[in-house]
Amino acid sequence: MQLTVYLAGEIHTSWRDEIKQQAKDLQLPVDFVGPMEDHDRSDNIGEEILGQQPDKIFKDAAASSLNNLRTEILMKKSDVVVALFGEQYKQWNTAMDASAAVAFGKPLILIRQENHHHPLKELSRKAHVTVESVDQAVLALKYIFE
Repeated sequence: MQLTVYLAGEIHTSWRDEIKQQAKDLQLPVDFVGPMEDHDRSDNIGEEILGQQPDKIFKDAAASSLNNLRTEILMKKSDVVVALFGEQYKQWNTAMDASAAVAFGKPLILIRQENHHHPLKELSRKAHVTVESVDQAVLALKYIFE
């Protein structure tokens, strides 16, 4: 059995690489997909496809439409979603993607540190499992194959 895992969360740190490496080390039969990790491409894709926009708001709207299309297709094709709430960056996209996973009926592994327990309590209750580290998330994936 091969699973596709959507990795939702901020794109500025190496947490995805950590998950991918640990899964590879454990020889887990998983493929990973996720949001566009090239921040400039993500911000500019609307104008690349639709042409120059009249201002920053329209530029963001055009990019958001295409990023939402990509995210929805990849997430719906995924078997499980892992969503990381990090410390350093605002986590609006993580919240949106984790909520979308719940709405799509996708199994959700939520990664959040203990100090985020209270602000994420409702979302955590909707997740299939909530963990505090990337390591724990990989072990949860590993358990699926046992």
